[in-house]
Amino acid sequence: MERTRLKRKSLSEVHSSVDVTGRQGWRKLLAFLGPAYLVSVGYMDPGNWATDIAGGSKFGFSLLWVLLMSNLMALLLQSLSARLGIVRQLDLAQASRTTYHPAVNFCLWVFAEIAIAACDLAEVLGMAIGLQLLFGLSLIWGVSLTVLDTLLLLVLQSYGMRKIEAFIIALVAIIGLSFLMEMIWAKPDMGELVKGFVPTIPSNEALYIAIGIIGATVMPHNLYLHSSLVQTRRFDTSERGIWSAIKYNLIDSTIALNAAFFVNAAILILAASTFFRAGMYEVSDIQDSYKFLAPMLGTDWASILFGIALVAAGQSSTITGTLAGQVVMEGYLNLRIAPWLRRLITRLIAITPAYLVIIFFGEGETGALLVLSQVVLSLQLGFAVIPLIHFTSDKEKMGVFVIKNWMKISAWAIAAIIIGLNVKLVMQELSGWLSSSGDYRWLILWLVIPLCVAIGALLIYIAFKPLMDQRRQENNVSPHSSAADLSNLTRPVYKRIAITIDFSSVDSKTIQSAVAQGGHEASYVLLHIVETAGAMWYGSEIADREADEDAMGLGNYSDQLQKQGFQVTTKVGYGNPRRTIPEIVNVFDSDLLVMGAHGHNWVKDLIFGTTVDVVRHRVNIPVLIVR
Repeated sequence: MERTRLKRKSLSEVHSSVDVTGRQGWRKLLAFLGPAYLVSVGYMDPGNWATDIAGGSKFGFSLLWVLLMSNLMALLLQSLSARLGIVRQLDLAQASRTTYHPAVNFCLWVFAEIAIAACDLAEVLGMAIGLQLLFGLSLIWGVSLTVLDTLLLLVLQSYGMRKIEAFIIALVAIIGLSFLMEMIWAKPDMGELVKGFVPTIPSNEALYIAIGIIGATVMPHNLYLHSSLVQTRRFDTSERGIWSAIKYNLIDSTIALNAAFFVNAAILILAASTFFRAGMYEVSDIQDSYKFLAPMLGTDWASILFGIALVAAGQSSTITGTLAGQVVMEGYLNLRIAPWLRRLITRLIAITPAYLVIIFFGEGETGALLVLSQVVLSLQLGFAVIPLIHFTSDKEKMGVFVIKNWMKISAWAIAAIIIGLNVKLVMQELSGWLSSSGDYRWLILWLVIPLCVAIGALLIYIAFKPLMDQRRQENNVSPHSSAADLSNLTRPVYKRIAITIDFSSVDSKTIQSAVAQGGHEASYVLLHIVETAGAMWYGSEIADREADEDAMGLGNYSDQLQKQGFQVTTKVGYGNPRRTIPEIVNVFDSDLLVMGAHGHNWVKDLIFGTTVDVVRHRVNIPVLIVR
C-alpha cells in the first residue's frame, strides 16, 4: 500500500476538526467561539493573581490602567495571531521557521520554551497553593501532585476539540462567578477606582510590578497558541470565507479577553479594596490573601471561592500550556514527541525552582517567585511580537488580508512600549546587582552584561531583517554585467539521474521532472534517507517499522516506473541527509540530482541549515530543485 507523508499541520490531531461551513448567523458564531477562551485562561493564570494582588495591596487602584492597557495590547496582538493562522495556515513558530536563519530559529525556540517554563512555574505554584488553602496539603506535596495532570489533556483530546473548549469555558465561568461574588462583598470605592485608569507609575517597585502585569497579561506563548487553535476550524477558503473567519475570530477574542480583563481587574480591585484600604501594603502572597479575605469581608465563602477559583485557574492554564508547548516544539523543530512526555519535561523544569525556593527559602517566598516568573514572560515578549507584526504586514504572503496601517502602527507602538519598559527594567536591575555584587562583580561584567547585549542584538536583527532582505532583493535585480553569448547552445544529456524521495505530495512532480530530463535512455536511482533518532545513532543497522515502510514505498515507485520502461534502482540511506545524499549520489556516479523543495527535516536542520541548501553545495553536478 502506498504511503504518503503530507506536510505536518499545526496541532495535526485536531487540525480542521471543527466544521463551520454551511452554518449561518448564531450557529456560525457559536461554531467559531472557543479558541480565544483557551487563550484567555493564560491571561488569568495564578501568575496574574500574584502580580494583581501585589499591585493592588501596594499601590491601590493606581495600576488599573496597566491592566486596561495590557488588555488592549492583548486584543490587538491576539487578533494578529489569529489572522496569521487563518490566512497562511501556519502558526507563529512555523512562520518563523520558514523565515529566519536556523541559528536564529534555535534561539527563538529556546526563548519560547523559557517563557512556557516560566508560565508553567506559575501554574505549578498556583495549583499547589490552591490545594494547600482548600485541603491543608503542604506545598511540597502540592507541587509534586501537579505532575499527574500531564494525563488530563490526553484524556480530553480523546473526546475532541470542542470538549476541550467546553471544559475550559466551564472553568472560566467558575473563576468569573467567584470573583463577581468577591467584588460584591468588597464594595470598592468607585471614585478611587475610576482614578486608577489614569496612567501613573508611583515608584520603581511599581514599574517592576507593572512589567510583571504586562508579562502576565500579554503572554508570548499565547501568540503561538492562538495562531494554531484557529486552524482547528474548517471553513470556506475563498476570499469572502477568510474575511468571515477573521471577523468571527475577532468577536471570539473580544469576548474571551474582556472576560479575562474582568477577572484580573477584580483581583486587583479586591486587593485594593481590602488590603490597601486597611493599610496592609505588604500582602502580596496568595496565601495571605486567602487568610485575610474571610475576616475582612465578613464571610468564609470569600476565602473558599478564592481558593476554588485559584485551582480552576491553575488547572485550566495547564491545558493551554501543554498545547502551546506542542505548537512551539513542532513548529520550530519540526519534531514531535509524545504530548505526555513533552508536558512531563516542561513540568519537571518548572517544579525544580519551586522545590528549591520552598526548601531553601520557605513557603513565604513563593509569591516573589510568581511575580518573577511573570517578569521573565514579559522579557520574552519582544521575540514573539516583532516576528508576528512582520508576518502579518507582509503584502506578498498575506495578500489582501495584510493588516491596515493603523493596526501596524498600533502594533509597533505596543512592541516599543514593551521593549522600552523591559530595557529600563534590565538596566535598573543590572545597576542594583553591580552595586551589591561585591566579589562577584566580575560575573556581572563579563557574563551577564555581554549576554544582555547579545540578546539585544538578536532583537534588533529580528526587527530589521525584513528591511535587509528587501534591500538585498533590490540589489539582486539590478544588472551586473553584459549578457553571455548564447549562439552555440546544446541540450545537455543526462545518463545517470538521482532522485530524492520524501513520500510527500511533491514526489510525483520530482519524478516527472527527472524523467523529463533523462527519458527512457537514462538510469535512475530513487533514494530516501531515514532520519529517525535510531537511524541517526545506529545507521544501517537500524531495523524499525519506518525504515521497512520507506523501503516498501521506494519499491512501489520503482515498480510503477519499470512498468513504463524506465531503468530504476532504489537506495535507502540512514542518518543525516545532508551527508548521506551526496555519498549516495557519488557512489551512483550521478550526472544530475533532482530534489523536492519540501522534504522531511530533522531538528539539526535548524542548527546547521536545510537539507537542500547544504546538499547542493556538496555535490559537483547540476541540482534541479522541484517545488
